[in-house]
Amino acid sequence: MEYNLINMFFLFIFVITLKLLFFRKGLKNSPPSPPCLPLIGNLHMIKHPIHRTFHTLSQKYGPIFALRFGYQPVLVVSSASAAEECFTKNDIIFANRFNSTKTKYLTFNNTLITVSSYGDHWRNLRRICTSEILSNHRLNSFLGIRKDETIRLLQKLADASNKDDFTKVKLRPLFADLTFNTVMRMVCGKRYYGVEEHDRTNAEEARKFREVMDELTQLGLGSNLGDFVPFFRLFNFSGDKKIRKFGEKLDAFFQGLIDEHRKKKESSDTMLDHLLSSQQSQPEYYTDQIIKGLIMALIVAGTETSAAALEWTMSRLANHPEVLEKARVELEEHVGEARLVEEMDVPKLHYLQNIVSETLRLNPPVPMLLPHLSSEDCTVGGYDVPRNTVLMVNAWAIHRDPDLWADPTSFKPERFENGPVDGHKMIPFGMGRRACPGAAMAQRTLGLTLSSLIQCFEWKRIGEEEVELSEGVGNIVRKAIPLELQCKPRQIVTNNFLFPLKSP
Repeated sequence: MEYNLINMFFLFIFVITLKLLFFRKGLKNSPPSPPCLPLIGNLHMIKHPIHRTFHTLSQKYGPIFALRFGYQPVLVVSSASAAEECFTKNDIIFANRFNSTKTKYLTFNNTLITVSSYGDHWRNLRRICTSEILSNHRLNSFLGIRKDETIRLLQKLADASNKDDFTKVKLRPLFADLTFNTVMRMVCGKRYYGVEEHDRTNAEEARKFREVMDELTQLGLGSNLGDFVPFFRLFNFSGDKKIRKFGEKLDAFFQGLIDEHRKKKESSDTMLDHLLSSQQSQPEYYTDQIIKGLIMALIVAGTETSAAALEWTMSRLANHPEVLEKARVELEEHVGEARLVEEMDVPKLHYLQNIVSETLRLNPPVPMLLPHLSSEDCTVGGYDVPRNTVLMVNAWAIHRDPDLWADPTSFKPERFENGPVDGHKMIPFGMGRRACPGAAMAQRTLGLTLSSLIQCFEWKRIGEEEVELSEGVGNIVRKAIPLELQCKPRQIVTNNFLFPLKSP
């Protein structure tokens, strides 16, 4: 048995090596690439954070270069012009996704809008998202939820504060509570974070949901070594079994939500009830599997990314108190201190929106965007790209390109004073037909939350040193060190009976 495995191993290496050689000779004008090793290709070169590794490679091999992840060809793009070419001229060609073992078992057999390949199924999901779930009308109907969750955040900060002095607060868990509760109330009308202990029934359900989300975060939806080098699947049976088992747990939880809402005698204005109502009239388009996928995609894409963006923005503001003060003055001019800022005020707060844009430029929550997959041969930047090539676009590198941005590494919201920049220069939500459909919801969450935090509290760093801005690992890139700041309530808080404050 051992002898046969060794023979299989070397035969596999031989076959892959021949395939690599054949591939290179078959292309007339292949992109530049670093040398690759047999079997694993360039996987040994991948270090976290990946967007910085790819940026370093682009300095040597150019803004368009090729890699090999095992048997899988990969094209890495780090220039705005090449990204624009990929998502305009070649948009349909690159509209597919690379599916992995994780996406198979954790996304209902690759049926989520974020991972499904281009075709009738994806077009149906996109239609449901843009015209129903995430339409302006639907988002407006959930305005009260966003407002209420923002007030709850402000209350937590006020309850933790002394009204006459600064108090240290941990912001990451507060932002996570805000984004998860906002989305889950939109989806099913329930809060799962910060649930009161006396509500035992909901508290137990909330605990299970948090466990599922924590496990999903730990597993992620990325790829395993076996997805690129099938031989290694022989040694990862237990890992695949664990993923499959969790996928069943995930499916059972979301199916439970659907069954619970289906049994309700009275419907409510939640996304789940709306989708179940549509299921009655169009069962072929609104199957349980599609509904589960839509809910999960909304939760995964609309929570951690927004929470990460809030944390990055507050970190930047803490390191630039002059920017923070300018935003506060703008709020005072347009809103005043007699009432809390509303979501309808945010479009008038141009400097605040510039702050958000500048943070998304420097710290996009998904710096490598989501990988695409070519459905046929094409050319990018004059280079030949074969079908079934994974496309990875380095938005982080494009956002810091000195040919596009003056002083690209500096935090300067003023650079957006003349309005939005060209679409291919700023792509935190992607480009083309696979761009994030939840961009409008994210912008609303960021705008209301940040303006409320600035209006209601004074903020400063814990010490004299600037807030550390090192990056964590993962597809969604957070700060490596969770953000802690000091806050002090402003007069608008002490004048509002909703905010009971501790005595000094």
